[in-house]
Amino acid sequence: MKKRFLNKMVLSCLLMLFFAASGYSQSYKTIDDAVANYPKSFTSPEKLAEKIKTDFTTEEEKARAIFTWIALNIRYDLKAFQSQLNNPKMAYSFTSEEDRIVKEQKFRRDGAVALLRTKKGVCQDYTALFHTVCELSGLKCMTIVGTSKTNLVHIGKLPTTSDHAWNAVKVGDAWRFIDVTWASGMMNLESGKMIQQFNDAYFFTPPGIFFLNHFPDDKRYLMTDKTAQDFAALPLYYGRYLKSGYEFLTPENGIFSIKETQDITFSIADLPENDQIAYVFSNDGKGNLVTVERDGKTATFHIPLTKRNRGFLTIYVNHESVVAYKIIP
Repeated sequence: MKKRFLNKMVLSCLLMLFFAASGYSQSYKTIDDAVANYPKSFTSPEKLAEKIKTDFTTEEEKARAIFTWIALNIRYDLKAFQSQLNNPKMAYSFTSEEDRIVKEQKFRRDGAVALLRTKKGVCQDYTALFHTVCELSGLKCMTIVGTSKTNLVHIGKLPTTSDHAWNAVKVGDAWRFIDVTWASGMMNLESGKMIQQFNDAYFFTPPGIFFLNHFPDDKRYLMTDKTAQDFAALPLYYGRYLKSGYEFLTPENGIFSIKETQDITFSIADLPENDQIAYVFSNDGKGNLVTVERDGKTATFHIPLTKRNRGFLTIYVNHESVVAYKIIP
């Protein structure tokens, strides 16, 4: 039986770019500084891999160098996104497992070559280049397809549609998550243009954190005991939250009924002393500052719910959206 693999991973490849925030990890500063001085273009994946193998020796160093170069030098292609969204095309077909492997490798390398040439692409192109250069650099890598949580309307929805792709790379005995597409930049909603803005929170993201926005089609790649129902029930966490350094301890549930809840208690671990918290209900658009109570490293605040509240509740820290919840009757 002939099977087909379709290009469907386009919508949320774009959406989450809006939520990315710039960030930096001091532990990788030496690698990032070196890669920032690399040529902005390479003629082939082999050339990029040769440069990385010359400069770096460990698996972790190589993975970081590949991640950083792609994130700094490849831009998201809005036109390609729109074209594929309106007219999805078949990527390849295969008749056997051996044929699938051959076709998949060719499809991936062709995508990597094209991306180096144009320096613009969507998530499947980013993952193809990362995967290809990893293998050429002696690293074991996987491309993982699944559902992303990138939009307010995703709160409460089960992961059913493959709309995104990411990678996992093996370092030592452990597989580590990578999302180089979301690390590369963000979209300015006012101008409709892409902004190159490096967010390394998507490098070696811990499985429990990666799960907040990624659910693989193959549950073996979850690397956590969470379920599809758990994923659906999550609030919407933005890229700024991943990079923040603090942690929302409660509430874990992303949906609240005004019939059942009159007050939502929030607790955050390791919130900096001077950080300011506000919230907005989507049905009135009015910003409200909260009073934060502190007990050691835990900050607590309350938000009342009334019959007037509808739609979504978004929490802001220092004027930046970090997490959102759904409010139902």
